[in-house]
Amino acid sequence: MFRPLAPLAALCAGLLLSSAANALSLGDLSQSDATGGLKDALAQGAQVAVKQLGTPGGFNNNPQVRIQLPAKLEKANKLLGSLGMGSQVQELETGMNSAAEAAVPQAQAILVDAVKGMTVADAKGILAGGNDSATQYLNKTSREQIRAKFLPIVKANTDKIGLAQRFNSVAGQASALGALNSKTNTVEGYVTEKALDGLFKMIAQQEETIRKDPAAAASSLAKKVFSAL
Repeated sequence: MFRPLAPLAALCAGLLLSSAANALSLGDLSQSDATGGLKDALAQGAQVAVKQLGTPGGFNNNPQVRIQLPAKLEKANKLLGSLGMGSQVQELETGMNSAAEAAVPQAQAILVDAVKGMTVADAKGILAGGNDSATQYLNKTSREQIRAKFLPIVKANTDKIGLAQRFNSVAGQASALGALNSKTNTVEGYVTEKALDGLFKMIAQQEETIRKDPAAAASSLAKKVFSAL
């Protein structure tokens, strides 16, 4: 009576054995595949992040990365508001975000070069590292170059904003008191750092997505590598 189930049970057992045999671990991958798959995923994450942020509203409409006046300048912000200059403060924040959006596309080529320059040793460290280890690699290897590209573009945009000089005056005083560091004591420096933070935040989100769901990777090699993690 129950004999027809026997072939079904055998089939299921065979499928399970086949699945186990086909499952890969990192040790099963060649160094070339592991490095290539990681490069594919990183290039994808960088491309998506730049596309998301480097368009009108990319920063301004995204609460995760929207650039606001520094909390340490909040008193100055409130003072300006009490003087009827609240609309100008809003104009400053909108302009800061627009400046970041204009600068972000410059990051693409630098990020691609950083990915291409990844060594086997780099790849091993990233694959064995934490959930954002690939993003941290990009941050370490490309942030300074991207900053240099961003600054003049951001400055050209923020120079057009009415309160930019007021920001620089107040931020300069805060920097002298140790409340702000030298990289953020001008509006262009502050926006550049925030733009960089936002860029790498979005790349990290892409990395996390692929680590959790390898099927989200664009290339078959990246799918293979992250499925093995």
